[in-house]
Amino acid sequence: MTAEASGSLPPLAERSDACAVSPAGQDTAGGAAHLGERTTAGPRLTGELRLCVGRRGAGSVAVEQFHRGSLRVLRAHYPGAGHPAFTVVNPGGGYLGGDAYSTRVTVLDGASALLTTQSATKVYRTPQGPARADLLIELGPGSRLESVPDALIAYRDATYHQDTLADLAPDASLALAEVVTHGWSPDGEPFRFEEVSLRTRVRVGGRLAVVDNLLIRPGEGGVGPLMLGGRSHLGSLLVVDPRADDSAVVALRALIADRFPAPLDGRAGRSGTEQAGSRAVPVVGVTRLAVPGFALRAIADSTEDAEAVIRAALDWMRAAWHGEGPVSLRKL
Repeated sequence: MTAEASGSLPPLAERSDACAVSPAGQDTAGGAAHLGERTTAGPRLTGELRLCVGRRGAGSVAVEQFHRGSLRVLRAHYPGAGHPAFTVVNPGGGYLGGDAYSTRVTVLDGASALLTTQSATKVYRTPQGPARADLLIELGPGSRLESVPDALIAYRDATYHQDTLADLAPDASLALAEVVTHGWSPDGEPFRFEEVSLRTRVRVGGRLAVVDNLLIRPGEGGVGPLMLGGRSHLGSLLVVDPRADDSAVVALRALIADRFPAPLDGRAGRSGTEQAGSRAVPVVGVTRLAVPGFALRAIADSTEDAEAVIRAALDWMRAAWHGEGPVSLRKL
């Protein structure tokens, strides 16, 4: 951690490759190779995507993009306020053993974007080795990125490793959402996948500020009472934003408590207002980060419930900080 935190990067606007879309692993000034990070350049990439978003007039547009293999990005649509939504597509339909994906998203000074997926990310059996996905995010001064993918579904005997590195200017805004659950298995037993690892590191002003490690190993009790409490879905939202101070976290906690009341007995069950046989209210926690920001975790009984918690937080941020309406994800 000390080595990672010791270096600093020049502002995005000062880098000659601010919108570079060269293939992964080449030693470009802002890319993973320059940062000394592990890249997927060794094995041949199953899919590769590079997207650069910049300001144009009162809105934001894709100024450069590159794709190869089993990753595509659809033409942006604009739900409102010049804030484009980009949908990532995997024509292959799912991740298999040994697959390696690399995505790099750059949002230039003052620009903004929302990134989503066309459908759930499905990870099938991986006997050839883990399926891997690396995501590099670069946010320039005053920029903003919301990443709101569909759920990650890990099937029987699947191992999936996701590594996200985000490099933010001090006044940039980042929101990373995830929902993780298990897929169908022949014996009907839940959580038969081997491992899901989601590692996220965030640098602010070139210095390491946040490390978030989510590791689920069902075979080692990773979905037991101390992890998911018998629930089937885990929702996560990591936000780094200069507006996410103590008062903002207090306001968000109040909103969550009102919208998703905790069970009266303090356990991960139904609240006193629910009828027997209904789905349990999601259990939610919000933790203030050492830098302006927060980490939200929710355990729930369905994708819809986990997403409802994440959307409630995102919609509150949009209204309070940007004067915008709720998240609108149009799936094409």
